[in-house]
Amino acid sequence: CGEWNSESELNAIARSLIEQLDLGSLLLTRSEEGMTLFRHDGTVSHQPTRAREVYDVSGAGDTVIAAAAVAIAAGLPDEMAVQLATQAAGIVVGKLGVATATLEEISTGLESGLGD
Repeated sequence: CGEWNSESELNAIARSLIEQLDLGSLLLTRSEEGMTLFRHDGTVSHQPTRAREVYDVSGAGDTVIAAAAVAIAAGLPDEMAVQLATQAAGIVVGKLGVATATLEEISTGLESGLGD
């Protein structure tokens, strides 16, 4: 999205992208701040990350896309898709090199509330 100086400026940029590209929603990854989901209807929800040691961010973005796409294709609500993607990305950044998150790792994290 480029650079912004405030949350209100970020919201305006997201709104503009949603309108220009005719998107239903826009998911923005925000590094250690988590992810923010902007919807066409104007609602915004934020999924924070859990504090953890980061070893390697390689593949984290791909993991977010894959996890969110699977969740959306399975018919899960947007918030659950973002929570699942946040959990999966958090797992892979905690591993060295380009890594994957197993279903067991994701499930364990979600069940224990680590995705909250």
